[in-house]
Amino acid sequence: MYSIRILTPHDYDCFENIYEDFREKAGTDYNFELAPLDYDGFLDAIDKDLIKCIVLFENQDPVAFLVYTTAISEAIELNIIHCLEKSKLLEQSKELLEKFLSVTRPLRREKIVCYPMLGEQKALISVIAKLGFKFVGIEVLRFKFNSNVSKEIFERARLVKLPQDYQVVSWKDEYFEDAIEVIQESFNDSSDALFDPRFKTEEGVRDIITKVVKDVYAEFMPNSTSVLLYKGKAVGFAFMNLTGGSIVNIPLVGIKEGHQGKGLSTLMLKHSMDFIMKAVNLYNMPIVEINTTTETNNLQALRLYKNLGFLEDYNYPQSYLPIEN
Repeated sequence: MYSIRILTPHDYDCFENIYEDFREKAGTDYNFELAPLDYDGFLDAIDKDLIKCIVLFENQDPVAFLVYTTAISEAIELNIIHCLEKSKLLEQSKELLEKFLSVTRPLRREKIVCYPMLGEQKALISVIAKLGFKFVGIEVLRFKFNSNVSKEIFERARLVKLPQDYQVVSWKDEYFEDAIEVIQESFNDSSDALFDPRFKTEEGVRDIITKVVKDVYAEFMPNSTSVLLYKGKAVGFAFMNLTGGSIVNIPLVGIKEGHQGKGLSTLMLKHSMDFIMKAVNLYNMPIVEINTTTETNNLQALRLYKNLGFLEDYNYPQSYLPIEN
């Protein structure tokens, strides 16, 4: 017999075992790049209302849970669904999702739900499709510094000559306002705007870029963040940040429409990667990879990254539930 409720301090002692089971499987089963919060950190985030957890109980024992947050973006971000018994994944996930939709109904009149279905969560496509979720395929690409293949491709990368009046430089705070204009134009009609409506407005993009450069999402890398200038005006950006001291992520790449199709995005990324490689080779920074994501059908972006030595690692369905009318 199932019962289901929001995790509260009353259940903290009995919940620890299932949470530790999730932590052990986070990398292998769910493709987490970094270890999740330890149990004390998880409870602290619950207590501070940064995340919320819905727990499914069977005979008073927790057997599955769902974690979501509204604290990071304007969307309701569904982070993970974990079940102790894989054979009951579909059944128990359906129970959790129905409770989640009930609890978040007032919020969903103003916010979309986004859910990256990493690892074994792909198996839930049929369940959440029946609940009205839509899907976009996402490809994860990595440039690994221990990969000779990646290094060889990078060294042989096809690059255009920087045209007259163009220049690629590193980030300075004076480019902040230009970055808002460029990133909003680049992402306004992208799938990213489906998952994060902040891309639709100047105020929203300002919030995103502020959090990138102020180390909210990860450690910002200004020297490795490239800016494309045309006659001294910033018209393109390739942002870089560092997670866990060892993994570089590319959160945003954008270039104004009038400057696309000239190979300039490749030059921006090459500029960024040169800085990162210098940090690895000369200063012994323990960076092991650069990673990024793009839509599985975005052939132009896939070619861009592959031309510089990025290799496809895995893909997953990025699902979203539109705002409820």
